[in-house]
Amino acid sequence: MLRPMANVYAVIMAGGAGTRFWPASRSRRPKQLLALGGGDEPLLAATVRRLSPLVPAERVLVVTGEHLADATIAALPGVSRDRILCEPAPRNTAPCIAWASATIERLDPDAVVMVLPSDHFISDESRFREVLARAIASAEGGRVTTVGIVPTRPETGYGYIEVGRDLGGQAKEVARFVEKPDRARAEAFLAGGTHLWNAGMFFFQARAMTALVAQHLPDLAAGVAKIAAAASDGKEAETVREIFPTLPSVSIDHGVMEKASGLAVVPGDFGWNDVGSWQSAWELGDKDGSQNALDADAVAVDAKGNLVRVLGEAKGKKVVALVGVEDLVVVDTDDALLVIPRDRAQDVRLVIEALKAGGKKELL
Repeated sequence: MLRPMANVYAVIMAGGAGTRFWPASRSRRPKQLLALGGGDEPLLAATVRRLSPLVPAERVLVVTGEHLADATIAALPGVSRDRILCEPAPRNTAPCIAWASATIERLDPDAVVMVLPSDHFISDESRFREVLARAIASAEGGRVTTVGIVPTRPETGYGYIEVGRDLGGQAKEVARFVEKPDRARAEAFLAGGTHLWNAGMFFFQARAMTALVAQHLPDLAAGVAKIAAAASDGKEAETVREIFPTLPSVSIDHGVMEKASGLAVVPGDFGWNDVGSWQSAWELGDKDGSQNALDADAVAVDAKGNLVRVLGEAKGKKVVALVGVEDLVVVDTDDALLVIPRDRAQDVRLVIEALKAGGKKELL
């Protein structure tokens, strides 16, 4: 049985613009605050809960936007308010991770940090924790480490990690990071067996990340140092509001990981889904004999492969009936209705663009 690990902290990245799951998700209710993995548990709450055998709640930090602070706190009653780091402006993942790592380093100079997205679904949580434990052990040994997902299809929507020689403890050397491939390359990656999906999970000693940021992103390091100094004087909040929006907006992948040497990756196969669209919600939903994933009150006649979700005040009161249709997504909320073919689920972004162009900000 895995037990909480001393000196290990978790950073959960919980920003988000609330676009891919419109109309359920909005700018103030992005997908990590929605229950999209089945049941009533928001994705963010599930992320923190499944870490508890490894990392207690008092060693979990959540980085989110200022405008999401109250909703994030409400979703995580076990995480104290002072463990919620609120960004006054979105600046991508490198500033997020650098700030959180510096905060942890002040709490424990010997800390090992795991960084995880807040909005993924994991079906085999026990195996997931075993893989995390291996990645933590690799980081404790001094290597910045990531977890790569064993691919199950020639996916063109993810970045990849090419693996090199074995390093022991089921960790392998990171040969290189690979941008999202075209279909032919993705098929070659799947057949070759030396590429993993990049799931955005990172493990490192806090002081090692401070050093890497200073080496590769000196402007970011300088800004975070100012925030850390202000925190020591009890002036962190006002300094964050002043400094954070000026930090370079860059991902941790491009800014640090792709430039660093000696990285390790631990392969993982634990039923991972990045819950990237309503198609993912259909994949994860409970289905009837016709492959419909329906709310309890929905009715489907001569229909198959559909997803139906009724949300807001109408939930449990409104019946959605489908007759003779296939492979649709139907999402009904208090102020909007989405109907879209499942295979065009990514095109929800076109709705967002149309709403912006029409000045209907209240629906975003």
